[in-house]
Amino acid sequence: QVQLVESGGGLVQPGGSLRLSCAASGFTFSSYVMSWYRQAPGKERELVAEITSTGGSTNYADSVKGRFTISRPAKNTLYLQMNSLKPEDTAVYYCSAAGGLFRSWGQGTQVTVSS
Repeated sequence: QVQLVESGGGLVQPGGSLRLSCAASGFTFSSYVMSWYRQAPGKERELVAEITSTGGSTNYADSVKGRFTISRPAKNTLYLQMNSLKPEDTAVYYCSAAGGLFRSWGQGTQVTVSS
């Protein structure tokens, strides 16, 4: 079955970095747009970054442009490199795969930015 498993979250100080990973299985990874979303307490889930099936195009939320980088360099693996982290980046981060009527989500990984 389709599985998306995130890892790499944790507690980091403001200005620090983290790299999130998403391991995908059960579907043809190279055929789908992959995305990172996040949801902070009391807020709606929002798109952070997305990358096309070929990796040739990316899109970022204005709030993370220039600080976060999404990539899919390896088979069945998605990354989100997060630099210059801010307290407002604190949220649960979710990996997602989408294409046509297909949409799948991971279980999420907590990122907390605090001193």
